[in-house]
Amino acid sequence: MLDIDDTLSIDDRELEERFIRASGPGGQNVNKVSTAVELRFDVRHSGSLPLAVRDRLVKLAGRRITDEGVLVIRAERFRTQERNRDDARQRLVELVKEAMHVPKRRIATKPSRAARARRVDSKVKRGGVKKLRQSRPSHD
Repeated sequence: MLDIDDTLSIDDRELEERFIRASGPGGQNVNKVSTAVELRFDVRHSGSLPLAVRDRLVKLAGRRITDEGVLVIRAERFRTQERNRDDARQRLVELVKEAMHVPKRRIATKPSRAARARRVDSKVKRGGVKKLRQSRPSHD
């Protein structure tokens, strides 16, 4: 089980891990050892997550989610398979925690009369400064 918090966890059977060769520096090791991890989690068909969390997670994932609704996290930061595996799982936990946060609804407000007056005053003052900068034709 992958624990997200006290109330939510993801079953390991819902996670699919593939070990692949990492790109970047590492010399001969990088060419022969599959240390990078590709963690796949089917968000749309997950029974572990509530529907609202699933929807927010799909939006948060952005390009990391496939057309089928599978979240793909690729971890290749470290040189060992185990550390990359832990890194990928930790990134999934952080993403799900972020999706669990319910955003506050914004209440539309209007600027006060004083705020509108301040805005107009600053525009008039700025226009006056610009007016002073203009070259005036001389009346000789």
